[in-house]
Amino acid sequence: MEKKNVMDTLRERGFIKQVVYEDDLYKMLGEQSVSFYIGFDPTADSLHVGHFLALMAMAHMQKAGHKPYALVGGGTGKVGDPSGRTDMRQMMTNDIINHNCERFKKQMSKFLSFDGDNGVVMVNNADWLDNLNYIDFLREVGVHFSVNRMLTAECFKKRMEKGLSFLEFNYMLMQSYDFLHLFQNYGVALQCGGDDQWSNILAGADLIRRKEKKPAFAMTFQLLTTSEGIKMGKTQKGALWLDREKTSPYEFYQYWRNINDADVENCLKLLTFVELDEIEELCKHKDERINAAKERLAFEVTKIVHSEQDAIEAQNASRAAFVTGDSANMPQAEIEKGINQVVDIMVAINVAKSKGEAKRLIEGGGIKIGDDKVTDIAATVSDEDLKDGIVLHKGKKVHIKVTVK
Repeated sequence: MEKKNVMDTLRERGFIKQVVYEDDLYKMLGEQSVSFYIGFDPTADSLHVGHFLALMAMAHMQKAGHKPYALVGGGTGKVGDPSGRTDMRQMMTNDIINHNCERFKKQMSKFLSFDGDNGVVMVNNADWLDNLNYIDFLREVGVHFSVNRMLTAECFKKRMEKGLSFLEFNYMLMQSYDFLHLFQNYGVALQCGGDDQWSNILAGADLIRRKEKKPAFAMTFQLLTTSEGIKMGKTQKGALWLDREKTSPYEFYQYWRNINDADVENCLKLLTFVELDEIEELCKHKDERINAAKERLAFEVTKIVHSEQDAIEAQNASRAAFVTGDSANMPQAEIEKGINQVVDIMVAINVAKSKGEAKRLIEGGGIKIGDDKVTDIAATVSDEDLKDGIVLHKGKKVHIKVTVK
């Protein structure tokens, strides 16, 4: 049986957005192991679900025999990528950048293999950017860039209105130099990334072709968006992180369990390894039976990002909260003895950010204790009830068993 070209796999699952020199790249991916890279700027101490899509594409390519290089931007992180930004990124210290880079390495090891001939190689562009001689850099790299052409790039357009700093203007050159360095030192011939990086990635491939007179390729992936084109991965608390300390496995599971019906099939294709014919079967019904597909999506993504045990526990807790009413398997929260007012309990277990928000939720009819709706903002719960444990419901999606420490 002929081995499947990974570009066919990526297209069928909906990853690919743009490719340059597509026919040549398709042929190369079908005939040999190709070294490729994706960059991750360390702007936080955890990867988020937007990065996860790129990591899944990377995993498909690795499974097909290609060699991934995961680049963490210890150097470019000191400049900040202007892509998709209307303001300048906050400058970070070297210590923060190095800390974030180490965290990324640990998280990536869950999704990708670091063993064998095509094991992932982690590289940090601070290793070659930090000690660059600026004059040499301008002569070697800058000479190949047209300022007029750069100003038409999508990544700079939003910044032009409010002002684009010269610091940020260098970002495209630096990222292009990354590609050149990896090409010269590791034989990396393909850069991949999110489609908001198209201008930067294309510039790197163009630099190699101009300077080295050899083939280099660019491929971008769809951004993770809803069917309405809105970026996914935003929760009430902020970003949907891959770090369990920032987003718990249960919260992570619930996010995918509660996505819109129209987004389930796309997410199953992009964020899991479930076979396409099985996805089609799961998603063929557009009534309440789509909930089985949502549950499968939530389980699979949680298993990949955290562990199978975390996925099982999150699924049991979710079913307990929403289906069986089994409080033993619900998400649990403990409060200090002496906290009896419902608004204080809500703040203590992070159901509300403040007493004011808690009162508004009660006044809006969104809070229940057990089967009873809370209607009084001064309502309290007895020590005896708290000793046995109460179940606090916020709307239809948040159900927590609360006990005293």
